[in-house]
Amino acid sequence: MTVLTTERLVVREWTADPADLARIFDLYSRAEVTRWLNAPGLPLTDPAQAADRLALWRKRHAGHGGRYGTWAIEVRDTGVVAGTVLLKPLPGRDETVPTEDIEVGWHLHPDSQGRGYATEAARAVVARELAAGTQEVYAVVAPGNEASMAVARRLGMTHVGRRTDWYGGEEVETFVRRADDA
Repeated sequence: MTVLTTERLVVREWTADPADLARIFDLYSRAEVTRWLNAPGLPLTDPAQAADRLALWRKRHAGHGGRYGTWAIEVRDTGVVAGTVLLKPLPGRDETVPTEDIEVGWHLHPDSQGRGYATEAARAVVARELAAGTQEVYAVVAPGNEASMAVARRLGMTHVGRRTDWYGGEEVETFVRRADDA
């Protein structure tokens, strides 16, 4: 299911199609991608884990009616999935109860980096969320992840320093885009 489109991209649901599962495994088994995520179960070590990852995403977003998700970024011209863009309530310090704060994030396959896909997909997702009435959207970035911090800045997000409000108190570089910034 297509969530939204941009000039070059289709942001859509990840599926259980073998090609999508293979791409999920290829993306989330790579140390150069997962080292910034600090997520349980990553990096993936077995292709069968891709289906588990997809099930986790579906469960996480099941009650949101399509507003939030972990979506594939597909390049229109080639059909290649460049990576993932996500929009979701940030988990609090306990890591289970979601906060009212909304996060945008992106994970790009190394073969798709440097082409502006993360910025283009995230810009569209943020615009959609702000149009829905959300007043602030955050990007939280692992300290040292200069590439993701650059994407946040290209999105017009303001760096507000390091915070420990979410993800179990993990210290993250925090960026915000406010509705009145538009």
